[in-house]
This record gives sequence, structure tokens and C-alpha cells, in this order.
Amino acid sequence: MKRDGDTKQKLLEVAWKLIWEQSYGSVGVDEICKQAGVTKGSFYFAFPSKSDLAIAAFEEHWQMKRPLLDAVFSSQVPPLERFERYCQLIIDDQMSKYQEFGKMCGCPYCSVGCEQSTQDEKLRLKSEEMMARTIRYLIGAVSALQTEGLIPQEDPKAIARQIFDFVIGLLLQAKVENAPAALERLRPGIFRILGLKVAPLVSVEAVAL
Repeated sequence: MKRDGDTKQKLLEVAWKLIWEQSYGSVGVDEICKQAGVTKGSFYFAFPSKSDLAIAAFEEHWQMKRPLLDAVFSSQVPPLERFERYCQLIIDDQMSKYQEFGKMCGCPYCSVGCEQSTQDEKLRLKSEEMMARTIRYLIGAVSALQTEGLIPQEDPKAIARQIFDFVIGLLLQAKVENAPAALERLRPGIFRILGLKVAPLVSVEAVAL
């Protein structure tokens, strides 16, 4: 018999995989239970609803991702290199999912947020919260560039938001087109927003090998 903790963890793992691979609305509790190998009774003992499971999966994924973001945006890393590492982190993450599922998956927080924004306020707010956390990292990195005199002293929050909006838009386009090559526009776009002329390109094909 599964322990409660084992059941909950298995549900979280399956939910996150399905959130990446499929749309939130297309996956029902029955399918989640089937893939997790648990009964519906066990599901509802662990989580009051599918929405609550998705919110918990968001949070668990963030806690796993946070050390990577802390390392990328560490104050010990030169400001310009933080953006280089951020781009590479996104590319690595997207290509990993592309190799696993055979398709571009975009941003799971944004995908679910867009899909459920008019239907589930709890999910919309959680998606918004997840994205706001990433923006805070970007604000710090933009401010560091300004402190070193590498970019103009403009509103760092506005610049960070422009970068994030661009990244989300690019990932959405890559998902719609199922085109890994779209990620090659990531660095040039971010550097252009920052007002920096040098934007090294990376071949996504090389990353995928």
C-alpha cells in the first residue's frame, strides 16, 4: 500500500509532466490517477482538486528550479554573464523537453495561466506569482548592469519586464511553430532590449546534440 507521502509525490510528478506535455484542460483526474498508479480516492485525499494539484506542482517545480536561478543570477557572477547564463538555462530547459516529448513546450506557467485565466482565479494568480518571481531576478541583473555603467539609468523594472515579455512571447512562438531554431533569437533579442550591441549567437542544433 502506498504511503500518503509517496502518493502525493507521484501525483506531483505526473501532474508536472502532463502540464509540460499537454494542455491543463485536456488532462482529467482519471488520466492523472492512471499514470500515477493511484485511486481517485487517494487523489482527493492528497489534493482537494486538480487545480490544487497544479498549484502544488508549480511550487514544487519552482523550488527545484530556484537553486539554478540563484546560481545564474548570483551577485558573484558579472552582470552581463548573468544574461548569458539565463539564455543558456532557457535553451537547455526547452531543448530537454523537446528531446523528451518531441515538441516545443514553451513556458508551463504562462501556458496554464493563459488557458485558465478566465476560468480559475487561483491558477491565474499562481501563474502570475511564478512569473513575478523570475522578473525579480531580472530586475536585479538589470540594476547590476546599470551600476557598472553598461546600460543607461532607466527604470530597471520596466526593462526587466520588457525582457520577460519578449522571452515569453518567443517561447510561445517556438511552441506554436514547434521550432527549436526560434531559440536562436533569444540572445539577440534580450541584448537589443538592454541596448547592448554584442549578442553572441548559439546554434540550437549544437545544443540539441
